[in-house]
Amino acid sequence: MNAPKPPYPVYRTNTLPLENSFATLPPAHYTALMPTPLPDPYLVCASASTAAMIGLDFAETASTEFIASFTGNRLLANSKPLSAVYSGHQFGVWAGQLGDGRAILLGDVPAPDIEPSGRLELQLKGAGLTPYSRMGDGRAVLRSSIREFLCSEAMAALGVPTTRALCVTGSDQLVMREQAETAAVATRVAQSFVRFGSFEHWFYNEKHDELKTLADYVIDRYYPYFRNSENPYKDLLTEVTLRTAHMIAHWQAVGFMHGVMNTDNMSILGLTLDYGPFGFMEAFNATHICNHTDQQGRYSYARQPQIGEWNCYALGQALLPLIGDVDETQAALRIYKPAFAEKFEELMHAKLGLKTRQSDDRQLFDALFGILQDSHVDFTTFFRQLGNLQPANSDSHEDLRDLFIDRAAFDAWALQYGARLQQENSIDSERKLAMDAVNPKYILRNYLAQIAIEKAQNKDFSEVAKLLQVLEKPFDEQPGNEKYAALPPDWANDLEVSCSS
Repeated sequence: MNAPKPPYPVYRTNTLPLENSFATLPPAHYTALMPTPLPDPYLVCASASTAAMIGLDFAETASTEFIASFTGNRLLANSKPLSAVYSGHQFGVWAGQLGDGRAILLGDVPAPDIEPSGRLELQLKGAGLTPYSRMGDGRAVLRSSIREFLCSEAMAALGVPTTRALCVTGSDQLVMREQAETAAVATRVAQSFVRFGSFEHWFYNEKHDELKTLADYVIDRYYPYFRNSENPYKDLLTEVTLRTAHMIAHWQAVGFMHGVMNTDNMSILGLTLDYGPFGFMEAFNATHICNHTDQQGRYSYARQPQIGEWNCYALGQALLPLIGDVDETQAALRIYKPAFAEKFEELMHAKLGLKTRQSDDRQLFDALFGILQDSHVDFTTFFRQLGNLQPANSDSHEDLRDLFIDRAAFDAWALQYGARLQQENSIDSERKLAMDAVNPKYILRNYLAQIAIEKAQNKDFSEVAKLLQVLEKPFDEQPGNEKYAALPPDWANDLEVSCSS
């Protein structure tokens, strides 16, 4: 793959101009430590587009120096590796201190296109024990590392706010999960890995000075336009709440399910963070749970918007000592519901090719989700094929009708939708182009990831590279790659993902 040509200096691995702004915080916020090396590491996969974001020559990813550096076997120049402390609510229950149990922040590097900080942090996931590993071993396995890598890059291509992934390196060293698996390290990239739980940690430990120090750091670095406002901490909460609402609206619109929406997995920048037991909706079921550890269905598809708001309230509680007033805190949080609704409706209008807004559009959307639910229609396939519908040509409905058990229900909805299109004099050809630009043909289906993983476990990384190539252009037709848009085979029904990785 040819790497994009960034309009700024191209670095070698050993010339990356590394700093670590998080290390300027007081030592109570982190533990400085070294990654634990893995024996005989090798490259599994790498992202050219993420490398370009930090000005790294993509050819470097094949070098022994790159592989060693991003496995944790050698330090990058000027690196100040550390693991951050944080706490959090897990499945709605206060869990106390957590922290980076297997993540080590190497530092941050220039990224001129990233505003406002102009820098991106590099973090190794799976680089060994930290003081926060609790009962874990500090390692990640190849299976979960590939899934995180592919989904990070897939979500970015879909236009969903997300952390990114630079690479995955592997080793033959075994670690125990449900069974013995080989170890791997994923390099994650983001402006910041600060979480809601980072603030909760200081609030629940009644250390308001440390709470203020962290909030000031986040504002100065990522939200500098709030520094001179009347109440910058209220503005911080308002902005994070807004970003979170918009992020989850994007999740709902592409059928993405996070699986573990704990407050320690919520980004202070509104980025999709910590890809564990995630999934994309296939046969539509609003109550679908993608994480089989989630026995109560707290993080089902339908509940994600509600849980996003719950998490923002948890952050508001933590920031209350700085905001200084309950009413002001609640005022900041009230933005969530309208922000989510506005963004979701905007995305749904685009998905349905609607250029105008009408008062009864919500009923049209609700009716659609009702028939998708009743017939368990494949979410991605339906929206992609919907662009082919031509209200005046009944033959254009047949492929869509075949997706439904209850064809009469679809026919009734299609009449309603067709009438709505006629209201705004929609032109079929123009609408299809617009809809294809927002309704992906290719998503990271579990079975596709599983095929790539099984090959990778036998040291064949070609399918990981191929899948990345497909997922980087999810809206294109990609002649010759149609099999990657196919519905799941029967054996995929038995695939499960959980918090064990």
